[in-house]
Amino acid sequence: MQLSLSTTILHLYIILTTACAFTSSITSTNRINRAGFILSSSTDAQSPAPLSTTFITDSAVTPTNEWELDCYSRPVLFEGKKLWEVLITDSSGSFRLCETLSSSKVNSRELRRVVEDAIENAPTKPNIIRFFRGAMFNMINIALSEVDVVAKPSRCTFSLAQWLEERNRDIYPKMEGYRPTMAGKGVSSFLMSTPVKLPESLLGEKYAFVALPLAEFRKGGSVDSENIGVGKLCPVDPLLPADAFVQGVVILTSRAEGLSSWLSGTELAGFKADLRQRVLVMETNIDNQFLMAKLNDVQREEGAAFEEGKDNLGGLHFVCVQEDDDSDPAGFWLLREFPEGI
Repeated sequence: MQLSLSTTILHLYIILTTACAFTSSITSTNRINRAGFILSSSTDAQSPAPLSTTFITDSAVTPTNEWELDCYSRPVLFEGKKLWEVLITDSSGSFRLCETLSSSKVNSRELRRVVEDAIENAPTKPNIIRFFRGAMFNMINIALSEVDVVAKPSRCTFSLAQWLEERNRDIYPKMEGYRPTMAGKGVSSFLMSTPVKLPESLLGEKYAFVALPLAEFRKGGSVDSENIGVGKLCPVDPLLPADAFVQGVVILTSRAEGLSSWLSGTELAGFKADLRQRVLVMETNIDNQFLMAKLNDVQREEGAAFEEGKDNLGGLHFVCVQEDDDSDPAGFWLLREFPEGI
């Protein structure tokens, strides 16, 4: 894929230079709405029974060795107590494991058992297990410390976030004991750090707000794992409108290989245009933020369009790093802003 700003990338909005970007003043059960999932448990997906285990696979998706995990209470009361679930999937969403826990068994030992059982039965073993839930950091970290994986706090739990949204929308409201007042109360992630300036050696020379058709990221589109350099692609919700455009940021830099290599070593979570502070911000790892460029009045308007486009697609956006308009991407990332309240 050759991402030429004059051809492939549509709707070029504005170029932002960084020559003077900053000054010293800037300090049970899953009802899946996707074809291909096979329920391998005898549990009835329509009427989930608490304290059960459900395993679902999607034979059309290639498994990965990067898993995503959540352990938290849900907006459902069972026998007068909060229902707790362990959810495990991989970065491609090739499988989904849901195991409910009684409130008396919410501990690191029980969580480790669930993880070890999942690994033992998985055809593709994990090298990394990501988790985003700051409130559960200690318990999850202890549970995974005795498992042969890298435990990684991260906002790059894209498959898991999409699954949790589906469950909050389609599953929990249909369960006996559902409490609407408890919904949307999840403490999603860690507190964000104050944005800091990106090292000079990593700043691009130019930035561009752009857009690509959503169809380019679906089967038959021009963007796939073979032509994104060292980047990654998050799953795309099949319910998104086919004629939509995905907003993105292109970084043009003579140090494209170096910047892309650095980004691939982080947990690149997303980009945002902070309209109040009038800056373009990059988010990485679990709580890091980096200042990329200032936004003048015109650029602030384009940043507003970028943010509006993200909101229209549930936070979906992309970033592309390349040397110039005509070069292939050194790195291309399809990202999704982390949803609140899950």
